[in-house]
Amino acid sequence: MTRSPIPTQTRQPSAGRLSRRQRRQAGAERWRRSTVELAAVFIAVATADLVANVVVHGHDGPVLLAASAAALLATAVFHSWWAHRHPHGPPAPEPPTPDPLADAAPPGERPGEPTTLWRLRATVSDAPGTLATLCAALAELRISIISLQTHPLPHATVDEFLLRAPRSLPRPILTEAVARAGGREIWTEPADAHDLVDVPTHVLALATRTALDAAELPVALRQLFGQVTIRQFPAGNGEPLAPSLEGRLMRLAAPGGELIELSRPHLPFTPTEFARAKALVELDTVLGPRVPKVEDHLSLPPGTDLTVRRAAPEDKAAALAMHRRCSTATLRRRYHGPVTDADRYLNHLLDPRHGQTLTVQAPDGRLVALAHLMWDDDSAELAVLVEDDWQRRGLGLDLLRRMAALAAEAGVATVYAVTQAGNTALIGAMRRLALPLDYQVSDGTLVITAHLAGAAEQLPSPWPSVPGGH
Repeated sequence: MTRSPIPTQTRQPSAGRLSRRQRRQAGAERWRRSTVELAAVFIAVATADLVANVVVHGHDGPVLLAASAAALLATAVFHSWWAHRHPHGPPAPEPPTPDPLADAAPPGERPGEPTTLWRLRATVSDAPGTLATLCAALAELRISIISLQTHPLPHATVDEFLLRAPRSLPRPILTEAVARAGGREIWTEPADAHDLVDVPTHVLALATRTALDAAELPVALRQLFGQVTIRQFPAGNGEPLAPSLEGRLMRLAAPGGELIELSRPHLPFTPTEFARAKALVELDTVLGPRVPKVEDHLSLPPGTDLTVRRAAPEDKAAALAMHRRCSTATLRRRYHGPVTDADRYLNHLLDPRHGQTLTVQAPDGRLVALAHLMWDDDSAELAVLVEDDWQRRGLGLDLLRRMAALAAEAGVATVYAVTQAGNTALIGAMRRLALPLDYQVSDGTLVITAHLAGAAEQLPSPWPSVPGGH
């Protein structure tokens, strides 16, 4: 094997090395400078000695000193006047030239442009730099990242963002930018000011609500995951049900061997979300059935004081006694089925895990009215039963208003009542709620749906005598 010859290079003098001639010239220059400085020192010393001799030994010494001081003062005044007339600062910057391309700036670069909030979730590869690439893609669109959560998966990561984006930015452009940055299974949803609370604070607040009231568990799960479908199934064969996670379906073991099933159509649940839901359900199981002690008072025209409060499973005996005092027609309008089955419904209705039940109690301890608010996905069913002797006194309307307010506080979009088409009392009470209503009739059954969007402010507090309404 023949080696190729190594090319020779001509050595060049380095930039920091001087030739002999340059060194001689530099030495001569330093000698001349030193000679001039030494001569200037001798001249200054001789001048100072001459001035001192004239001042000390001459007859005009004081005059010479005064004249020198006056000359220095005049020079200082003249210098100040000249500097004021002719400043030596740098020239003022010229005004910026208008940019003809300013109107073509990308969205978000124009100051004062309105913005909107978005929730974004995307799955990215579990590799270094993937999150940085995604953040850079959002920055190119002038999008601010307010908060970020990461949900680790076995071979990927789910990143969930709360974003502040220009209002003029269309959703397809946002989705396309995230996809180009390596995101997949992209999901976007408009957000609001309630989403600005950080996740730990939000979860703790939901846990507190669940701890205070067993009826808040479905509400807490819905507020934790957004639009989800929640179903509850009875226990089967006495065998405990194990929690499981299967993509868009989550199953949790509820107290008493029941099963809570959560599902959503487009977004799979992550192990982190499964752990949060499981923790809430376990908290509810440990605390057991619980109903907050809230009540309010009603004064009817005859002067009778009634108490409105939350009902509990301990009220079953009093509720059964109220059933026995109600007429067959009243029970049939309420339960839409055989009157003999009315009693067995109470175990379910008085269980706070299925909803909230309000009761009106007379001074002698009897229950004269019952109202039920039962969760049904993103809606809730209303039902009212008023004992015959207490009807047409406004109790039904008062209970409907309180339940609608409770549903609005829980974030429920609609409430509905199922009754017979001839139940004019309930139809009139629903109309007096002053809410948008929809009517649907099928085979003599009437479903009245009230829309609660934007109605939380106009509805009265369900417990006006309790601070905060709870």
